[in-house]
Amino acid sequence: MEPHSLWAASALTPDGWARDVRIGLREGRIASLESGVPASVDDERVGTLLPGMPNLHSHAFQRGMAGLTEYRGPAADNFWSWRSLMYQFVGRMKPEDLEAVTAFAFVEMLEAGFTRVGEFHYVHHDLDGRPYADPAELTARVVAAAERAGIALTLLPVFYAHSGFGGAPAAEGQRRFLHDVPRFANLLESSRKLIASLPDSVLGMAPHSLRAVTPAQLEELLSLNSGPIHMHAAEQTGEVEQCIAWSGARPVQWLLDNTPLDQRWCLVHSTHIEGAEITRLAASGAVAGLCPITEANLGDGVFPAVRYLNAGGRFGIGTDSNVSISVADELRQLEYSQRLRDRARNVVPGAAASTGRTLFESALRGGSQALGVPAAQAGIIAKAPADFFSLNADAIAFADRREDALLDSLVFAGARDPIDSVWRAGKKLVTKGRHVARDAVSAAYRTTLSRLLAS
Repeated sequence: MEPHSLWAASALTPDGWARDVRIGLREGRIASLESGVPASVDDERVGTLLPGMPNLHSHAFQRGMAGLTEYRGPAADNFWSWRSLMYQFVGRMKPEDLEAVTAFAFVEMLEAGFTRVGEFHYVHHDLDGRPYADPAELTARVVAAAERAGIALTLLPVFYAHSGFGGAPAAEGQRRFLHDVPRFANLLESSRKLIASLPDSVLGMAPHSLRAVTPAQLEELLSLNSGPIHMHAAEQTGEVEQCIAWSGARPVQWLLDNTPLDQRWCLVHSTHIEGAEITRLAASGAVAGLCPITEANLGDGVFPAVRYLNAGGRFGIGTDSNVSISVADELRQLEYSQRLRDRARNVVPGAAASTGRTLFESALRGGSQALGVPAAQAGIIAKAPADFFSLNADAIAFADRREDALLDSLVFAGARDPIDSVWRAGKKLVTKGRHVARDAVSAAYRTTLSRLLAS
């Protein structure tokens, strides 16, 4: 049962740090917000309260293969060799397997302080590539996993039709992903019905990439839904070279020239943008969807964050392959990648002197936009969903820290147990760092992995 009110010694609001904050909760939302008031006997009390972070890009099923691709093959390893192993893994997953792994990933996200996820959902069909009797079977499993975990869901059904630029025929390993436009339109309609009962849910869509969709198909897709539009772009140098060979333009350049790129869009990764692409993407209002841990794990490269942010660009963070699920780790990896490239410290620009606060608030704003959350509901603010988390006051990394110093320590001091409690829609889903359903969800996950990884 949600408490009537919550009192925090300090809370990060859109107007900055507020002290002695009482938050009134009603029907999953922040009904009232006062600062400078003493705690009452009925208040649930916490120390430091932060807004829940959006996770703008996840392939939740890939959590089950985390750590299984960290060995050398006979040739040089790269994204493409990793992708082949991923195809083998997904080629074994049954509907109940996908649900179990997805639910576990969503539970871990909540424990990490992510309260909304953009699930870039591209596994649609049976093992042999044929549609299930219910074509939305696997979409329903994602929705069920979100409901079980309690996380807010921005569902991003993925359109995937080709294996390369110019409409190349799909490969065998992609058989579970494929649609034509009419069948995808039906999937979107089914998805809309499936998420209708989930509080605060949002429906978007995701043309997978310029490799997987033709220009004509992309034009048709853009008329199907008014929600967020997410697309992989310029993640790999090989992808950029192939796009130039096909069109004479780089992927992000092509999208800027040929699509109505605006605030609805999130270009995931955008790692290899340069020159005018950087300033044009920043000016478009679209969000760069950065997944620093996955990008490092896959050897993608380093996003030009300093130039992009100095041009007014917006970004959010995602956990992508879910090899690791952590708000702090994603933000730290983003800053450290820029430091290594520029051989300098505290380089990501922003209004705050604190690098941790700059990273956190920028990712909150950009991630919320990318996942279809209005700016007036992004954060600890009246009428917004009651989505927030409290820091563990006993964590040694937070000793004698306050406000911005706490955020810097959260991101950079490597706290092992940084988060105490997490609320989503006013419900306390995480206590002392553990999700209320962790034991049951973990048991189902272990059973699933035992079967999937059996030799």
